[in-house]
Amino acid sequence: MRQNTMYQKPKTNTDSCPVAGKCGGCRWIGKPYEEQLRSKETIFRKLMEPYCKPEHIIGMEQPTHYRNKVHAVFGEDRKHNAISGIYEEKSHRIVPVDSCLIENRKADEIIVSIRGLLKSFKIRPYNEDTGYGLLRHVLIRTGHVTGQIMVVLVLSSPIMPSKNNFVKALLKLHPEITTVVINVNDRNTSMVLGDREQVIYGKGYIEDELCGKTFRISPKSFYQVNPVQTEKLYNKAMEYAGLTGSEVVVDAYCGTGTIGMIASDKAGRVIGVELNPDAVRDARSNAKRNGVNNIEFYQNDAGKFLVEMAQQDAKVDVVLMDPPRSGSSEEFLNSVARLAPKRVVYISCNPETLVRDLKYLTQKGYTVEKGVAVDMFPFTDSCEAVVRLIRTGK
Repeated sequence: MRQNTMYQKPKTNTDSCPVAGKCGGCRWIGKPYEEQLRSKETIFRKLMEPYCKPEHIIGMEQPTHYRNKVHAVFGEDRKHNAISGIYEEKSHRIVPVDSCLIENRKADEIIVSIRGLLKSFKIRPYNEDTGYGLLRHVLIRTGHVTGQIMVVLVLSSPIMPSKNNFVKALLKLHPEITTVVINVNDRNTSMVLGDREQVIYGKGYIEDELCGKTFRISPKSFYQVNPVQTEKLYNKAMEYAGLTGSEVVVDAYCGTGTIGMIASDKAGRVIGVELNPDAVRDARSNAKRNGVNNIEFYQNDAGKFLVEMAQQDAKVDVVLMDPPRSGSSEEFLNSVARLAPKRVVYISCNPETLVRDLKYLTQKGYTVEKGVAVDMFPFTDSCEAVVRLIRTGK
């Protein structure tokens, strides 16, 4: 049965974005949303043709302002006025942006307010060419259900003049902000966040709710940027996992433990593995916060960890995997095949690498039973998917 997207045309005219040509973020901004969904469904169906006939794509009811993670780069124009926005596609020229069709509205407002405060506090944006200036980026993360807001000020130096007064001035404009963190990035790098952090207001993290669980989100934590569609994606993954209460489940590339903890309600035991130490710390905190006792988290490379499990002939019933855009490694997939779980649920943010990995798994005794595309990124050409594989061979 076709998923009912119940799409209502947004009040914003999608053709009127003044920076659409330079930004490159919303490649499909000129396409009506129903047409976007048809295109994504067609692309996914063609990719999956050798394996199965996918279910109909799962779209959004309100496909605008969905991003709960908003990043702005700061700089100066020729008159040394502060500007903020995004890098022009394939360059480091800043395109000024005050509001964006796909970003959280409140986050955009806060970024504009921060820019407006800089002059009175004598804070200059960072200049990549000269190395002078203080404020490099602002990152804002928002709790969709909780409404909590984190502001991360990425500075070139750990010393911020009048930082307490700056926070007071910002909170006066936006009292809904729950925490403010200074992140120090003093290296010549394209990475947004540096390694050092200092909490200057609140707890240094926010919490949000997803599929009935509460999750802690730190500045560097991986957390899906579209919470509305993430619930649909994860609910579909749980349906595909077919858990009955007794299974041993491995949640590979587990991030802050979201899908593993959601699976814990219907599993006997869950093992989460993640390379990012900040994410693992948050995952353990999340499990404690939610009273989940049948889950363990390990800080390790997912491929290496599964190799070790396979060498120990560990028993695993279901593998949940959500690898990066580059897909999984042959080492990891070989270990999955050696562990021989009854079911593999593969969540992918890049259907092309998904199909590459499916080809490998189907040569190792697995059959693709079903799959579905989920539109996590309206107005872009990106799409996520979830696929269920079952073990049919030796």
